[in-house]
Amino acid sequence: MANINNRNALSRTTKCSSIFASLAIVGTITGCGGNELEINPIENAADTVLFERGQEAMSDENWTRAREYFETIRDNYPQSTLRDQARLRIIDTYEGEDNEIAYQSALTELREFQRLYPPTHELAPIAQYKIAMVFYNQMKIPEREQTQTRAAVREFETFISDYSEAAEPGLITEARTKLREARDRLSEASFIVGRYYYRIKNYLGAMDRFRGILDDDPGYSRRDIVYYYLADSLTINGFNTEALPLFERLISEYPESEYVTDATQQIASLKTGMGLDDR
Repeated sequence: MANINNRNALSRTTKCSSIFASLAIVGTITGCGGNELEINPIENAADTVLFERGQEAMSDENWTRAREYFETIRDNYPQSTLRDQARLRIIDTYEGEDNEIAYQSALTELREFQRLYPPTHELAPIAQYKIAMVFYNQMKIPEREQTQTRAAVREFETFISDYSEAAEPGLITEARTKLREARDRLSEASFIVGRYYYRIKNYLGAMDRFRGILDDDPGYSRRDIVYYYLADSLTINGFNTEALPLFERLISEYPESEYVTDATQQIASLKTGMGLDDR
């Protein structure tokens, strides 16, 4: 009888060890017969339990705890159908932390995802979108350096060109909106430099900046202000024939612009000076 009891005790110990090994991170377990999980991880898909617990932790914004659940799936369940999703959830936890170090970690995970899964993978569009968002979320104000903004533009362009058909239409629309915002940020940063040159009367430097914006970013949301400062710089330097159509474009394309009144006066003055009819 003693041997039978020993064998039963050994069997229970072995069973407990198996459960603890597979679910060490799932939650607090009060004992082998406890009711905290009530699941046999070997028989009843522990990866699903881990994933659900990770989702719950994310809902509570417990990013570190959630990441531990998803990392367990990634590292210990190579055959799990949830493994690819778990990798993206890991990235979500870094995004939730919203700091420079976390974004660097997110980017590392995303590059690894792209290395492991082909561009045709169903989650590949989301991974590329998230790469763009890593840079987008770190964009600085126009007065600061724009390294992250340029990277965001590059990655959004890649997402749109590579996944315009595979990605959800709503995600494509959102990417286009954010791409426009990022491009505007770059153009605004360049304009600020040009306006500085304008104010210190370095008109050649200012004109070079303003022309660069019009050439590089035809969709810039504030082209009216670029038209005005470029046209005014040209006028100051005697390039009236080049300045006139810019003032006219400002009025035509941006009739509600704050610069319309000044542009109208400039047009009248230029036409008078050039001997043109005011038509």
